[in-house]
Parts: sequence; structure tokens; C-alpha cells
Amino acid sequence: MTEKQAQTTANIVMAAAAFGAAVFVLRDPKRRRLAWQVTRQYLAGPAAVWTAATVRRAWDESGHAARG
Repeated sequence: MTEKQAQTTANIVMAAAAFGAAVFVLRDPKRRRLAWQVTRQYLAGPAAVWTAATVRRAWDESGHAARG
């Protein structure tokens, strides 16, 4: 098996596992609510901080000085 074939196989296995997990979670209302709560918390916390840091870094690298 070549490295490309191994990567393709691994990608297919990972996609199937992710799809299976999504079906498992979304079929049960309790798990679905928990998944949405965790998603909202992530988007309000770490994802927002990462986005702000990325925008700030891009602004700094563009050569513009921050005013303030």
C-alpha cells in the first residue's frame, strides 16, 4: 500500500466515523441538546478568542498601526 492509498483509506474511515457519530448524537434529543450547548459555548469562547487574535495578527502584519 502506498502512502497516498493509506491516506485515502484513513480519510474514508475518519469520514465514516464522523458521520456515524453525528447520526448517533442527532437521533437522540438529549444528546442533540447537549451538542448544541457545547457548540454554542465553544463559539462564544475559544472560537471567538481565536478569531479575534487572527484578525489582530492579520491587521498587524498588514502594516497598519493600531490606534489607541
